[in-house]
Amino acid sequence: MTAQGDFARFEHEGWQRVADKYDSVWSPLTRQFIPSLLEGASVSAGMFALDVACGPGYVSAAAKRLGAIPTGTDFSEKMVAIAKGMFPEIRFTQGDAHDLPFEDDSFDRVLMNFGLLHVSHPEKACAEACRVLKRGGKFGFTVWAGPEQNPGAKIVNDAVEAYANLDVGLPEGPPKYLYGKREECRQVLERVGFDGASMSYETRTVEWHHPHAGYYFEAERNAGVRTAGILARQSPETLDAIRIAIENGIKQYARGNKFVLPMAAHVVVVSKN
Repeated sequence: MTAQGDFARFEHEGWQRVADKYDSVWSPLTRQFIPSLLEGASVSAGMFALDVACGPGYVSAAAKRLGAIPTGTDFSEKMVAIAKGMFPEIRFTQGDAHDLPFEDDSFDRVLMNFGLLHVSHPEKACAEACRVLKRGGKFGFTVWAGPEQNPGAKIVNDAVEAYANLDVGLPEGPPKYLYGKREECRQVLERVGFDGASMSYETRTVEWHHPHAGYYFEAERNAGVRTAGILARQSPETLDAIRIAIENGIKQYARGNKFVLPMAAHVVVVSKN
């Protein structure tokens, strides 16, 4: 199997494993970016919207509340089942972001809320988004900002870089902070058929509330995929050092009896030529 195939299998197996935990752990964070995503993409009533890597279906549900006609797709059968259970009135289907099961020029909007970070070939996924969009349609997506702009992510990044053995045989995937530079992002989108001049690239910061200082470490270890893969392959002593470093980093964000972390992401919207 190719390196990209290995990464795709690793991600699929990971999301199948944590699908039932994702909603309670990560959705309170990732859902906060949906209003900016839909506003940036100018989603409105009557539009056909495709929610790629839909997870539990929150982007689809938000688009439906605006009067759009959403379809959600995800490579994880378990995620699709969860989405169908939560939002039975919306169409959800299993599908690969690299090879979307839809006709050319089918949608007014294609949306991905952090989905590009979990595909083996992000540029191909962008090309597929372009293919299924109608001319003049918009593609909107979110990606995490890098540690220099993202205080919460910096805590985990610093702890892993300081203590973890990173040579643990995980399949190589795209950069964790994919498309973190505006110009790099614009060039990729232009290559696959979008109008680079139309691109908007905004960095948004939200607050992620944690009930205790160990919550972030537990979220990464038990309900994540890429970082969880690294953590699962550390010695008990190393894992403990990472946990302590993360907990110490989070203590600066104490607010009363909880912890409030600033988390930043780039919201990108571009039009099809």
